[in-house]
Amino acid sequence: MAITFKEHVLPNGLRITAEIDPDAHSAAMGFFVRTGARDESTEDMGVSHFLEHMMFKGTESRSGEQVDRDFDDLGGRHNAYTSNETTAFHVHCLPEHLTRASDILSDIMRPALRESDFDDEKNVILEEIAMYDDQPFWRLYERASEVYYGDHPLSHRVLGTKQSITDLRCDRMKAYFDHRYSADNTVVAMAGKLDFEEMVASLEKQCGHWPRTDTAREYLPMSHSEQAFVEQCDRINRDYMLMLAPAPPVQDERRHAASLMAWILGNADGSRLYWSLIETGRAEAAQAQYEGRDRTGQFLTWCICDPDAADEVEALIRQEIDLLVDSICEDDLERVRAKAATGITLHGELPAGRMQRLGRLFMTQPEWVPLEEELDRICSVSIDDIRTLAEEYPMTPVVTGHLRGSG
Repeated sequence: MAITFKEHVLPNGLRITAEIDPDAHSAAMGFFVRTGARDESTEDMGVSHFLEHMMFKGTESRSGEQVDRDFDDLGGRHNAYTSNETTAFHVHCLPEHLTRASDILSDIMRPALRESDFDDEKNVILEEIAMYDDQPFWRLYERASEVYYGDHPLSHRVLGTKQSITDLRCDRMKAYFDHRYSADNTVVAMAGKLDFEEMVASLEKQCGHWPRTDTAREYLPMSHSEQAFVEQCDRINRDYMLMLAPAPPVQDERRHAASLMAWILGNADGSRLYWSLIETGRAEAAQAQYEGRDRTGQFLTWCICDPDAADEVEALIRQEIDLLVDSICEDDLERVRAKAATGITLHGELPAGRMQRLGRLFMTQPEWVPLEEELDRICSVSIDDIRTLAEEYPMTPVVTGHLRGSG
């Protein structure tokens, strides 16, 4: 039986969506909030991620321990994440447990935000920041994003900084929550074997009282200037290199051409960078990828190599970028089309994958796009499409950053 899409919007603006598969053996659901690091003030940087933690610290009806026990009793898998643009809370379980999962998820979406929990969790967040600061690529990525986006809020660090988290107050977190975590800024995505009308009725009972705030994302102008930087780190002995360049936004139909162009340049194997840098031993790792974002996007190219070879490697990467479009042949395109289609198809075989795709889709798109239609769009990308894209978005680095050992 074919997968069907259904949608319902509650009077308070909560959007409920589902891809229903009667033949599935499981079900998944998630609450996706259109808020993240780019929606924070610089002063409160990291508050979205901090709130993700606080959701599991308890509600007016459940303690943090009870939340954990109730999720464990489902026998499924639950998790959450925060990005620059989205905060999501999700679960994957047996169909007969989906109503209970909905009750738990909807409850934690209205956390108690107790001052004592806030103070305890602040130390956990500070430890997490310190842990990620020890990861060279993450450290370089955050610094490069700050240089690339400048004073635009997309430069904000998802975890925040040691200073912003130390200074953050619980009352400011509550104000941010009340404004951004509203019904009309949230999408519920479900997939798998489920009774849609039953779930809508359950969600209306659980979430129908949530307030509408008419909040909206602020789209500030951005500009990029060509820059390069080198940072030293005495804990590493390699050169970590990262290049950022403008790319089409996630709403742009050219996003599929952008993704395939990046794959041809720097997929894990069989790409231009693989043959030029990995196969020749010049670098230990080298990849390129497209990241579509809400009304903007970026190409990211990175590698790890010996510091003494960094200049040669950077020159080779720039050469591969310059020669890329004119060198693409139909065999290249056919290969990456197949890889992209396989990856998307495999991800969509489980309800959890379809739920994630559905939630992310409605964070930026007004209408449902079936998975099969998206696959068709990917498979129809032509060499001319890539050439046209490259005229506006040539992948030429705007910001190039290096993190290398201080020795």
